[in-house]
Amino acid sequence: MRIALPATRLALAILVSSAATAGHAAFLEDSSATLTATNIYLNRDFREGDGQNKREEWGQGLLLDVRSGYTEGTVGFGLDALGQLGVKLDSGKGRAGTDLLPVQDDGGTPDTFGRLGLIAKVKVSETEFRYGSHIPELPVAKASDSRLLPQVFEGGLLTSSEIENLSFTGGRLDKVIDRASTNSEDLILNSKNGRFAGGVTAEHMDLAGLDWTFAKGMTARYYYADVEDIYRQHFLGLLASQPLGGGTLSADLRLSVSDDSGSARAGEVDNRAWNGLVTYAHSGHKVGLGYQQMEGDTGFAYVDGSDPFLVNFVQINDFANAEERSWQARYDFDFATLGVPGLSFMTRYIKGDNAEVAGSTEEGREWERDIEFKYVVQSGPLEDLYVRLRNASFRSSFARDADENRVIVGYALPIW
Repeated sequence: MRIALPATRLALAILVSSAATAGHAAFLEDSSATLTATNIYLNRDFREGDGQNKREEWGQGLLLDVRSGYTEGTVGFGLDALGQLGVKLDSGKGRAGTDLLPVQDDGGTPDTFGRLGLIAKVKVSETEFRYGSHIPELPVAKASDSRLLPQVFEGGLLTSSEIENLSFTGGRLDKVIDRASTNSEDLILNSKNGRFAGGVTAEHMDLAGLDWTFAKGMTARYYYADVEDIYRQHFLGLLASQPLGGGTLSADLRLSVSDDSGSARAGEVDNRAWNGLVTYAHSGHKVGLGYQQMEGDTGFAYVDGSDPFLVNFVQINDFANAEERSWQARYDFDFATLGVPGLSFMTRYIKGDNAEVAGSTEEGREWERDIEFKYVVQSGPLEDLYVRLRNASFRSSFARDADENRVIVGYALPIW
């Protein structure tokens, strides 16, 4: 097992630990630790095409999230830690590649893999700077957390909420550790379906953004990112939620505009991604309709391994090829209305067409159907333990068809 611990973060950790001696009471008394356990079985069966026809693995992930308080005084110092461990329960050559476990040079997988991340933090009033390991959930950088261990970005992020109803996020991310990896690497441009030149890396991503709640249930968002010498991206978003007819009408509207940055080593980047999802919830039922439209000469640009911030990015596919347009119909049901609290159901269907794919002159078409049941234990010693059963079918005129099943069991245990 390999533990990743960059020297720069270790040095900062020592400095923060030294600062803690000046005001150790709040540093320790406000600290917390949570152990999250995630058990996943994943089976993806490819229905056609060359290469590996099946991926099937089972593993256990453990994430220990330790957070300190701050030293006393106008400027507070603190130190957080993320300890992560992945354990193989079942895998084998010819079945690996689910991204639950690292794949070795011989095609096998290790019995365990792990990493340790430290986060030095400084806080003044309602402004905080954190340097080290991050699991960001930002429109321009959204770490993937759908496997045993989450994707981790490294760098510095500043957040500020000094003005009421307005928050700022900014910083630089310069390394990434993927979900099934212990290695800290440069940022890589995703090139699914040959959208861009493969293997193009950047040394950092600079980002900044604002979230403004300008009315009750209404939040406007703007974010900007520059992935060094690859692409620039502007994001505009609106989150809205209002009562209507005894239920709640919600909207999540997004626009991302991406173009070349610097020397554009990946070739041309030219994309405008219009997408949105509108839902109505009433009496345990929720119905949603979504639309996503790619415009420009290329598909959507995002960092490899991360989750593209698109409403039609679902269990298997992202529907983000050049000129592709896709529709989503979704239905959720909460069984609490039938006397079974904790049990929920979701299904959605996404259909895409008009896709332009490298190496093909024909219109690309694809669809995906997802089904999920989730149960959360409501009381007793296992309160909040959850079980998710997920099934997906994906069919495409230009990519490999696939059927997938996942069984996920998760539990978060507060230690102190």
